[in-house]
Amino acid sequence: MPTDDPHPSEGPQAGVPGARPLPAPWRWLLLLLACVSLATGVVGLFVPGLPTTVFVLIAAWAAARSSPRLHRWLLAHRVFGRLIQDWQAGGCVSRRAKWNATLAMAVCAAVLLWLNSRWWVSMLACGCMGAVLCWLWLRPEPVPR
Repeated sequence: MPTDDPHPSEGPQAGVPGARPLPAPWRWLLLLLACVSLATGVVGLFVPGLPTTVFVLIAAWAAARSSPRLHRWLLAHRVFGRLIQDWQAGGCVSRRAKWNATLAMAVCAAVLLWLNSRWWVSMLACGCMGAVLCWLWLRPEPVPR
C-alpha cells in the first residue's frame, strides 16, 4: 500500500502495521512503560523469581507504539532480539527458552519450599508456576531460520 510518507518506518507506531499515531502524552507514557519494563527485565536477569521475558516483551510492545528507535534496538539486541522476534511472529517460544524457564522456576520453587514456613504460600506459588509452565510448553516453537 503506497503512502505519502517518505520514511514510513520512522514514525510513532512504526512497528504496528495499520496503526494510527498516538497523541504525544500517550507516546510518552508508553515510552516510560517501555523503559521501566526493560529495566525490570534486566534486574530479573539477576534476581531469582523476577521474570525477565515478560517485562522484555512488554517493553517491546510499548516501544513499538512509542519509539521506533528503541523498538529497532530491542529487535536487534543480541540477547533479547530473537525472543521478541519469535513472539511477534505468532507467539512462538524457543525450546531453549522453555527449558531455561523450567529450570529457573524449579530453582525458585525449591528455594521457596526450603525457606517459606507457610506451606500454603509455597503451594500457591508452585501451582502458579506449574500453570505458567504448562501454558509455556504448549506455545509453538519457531521455525528454524
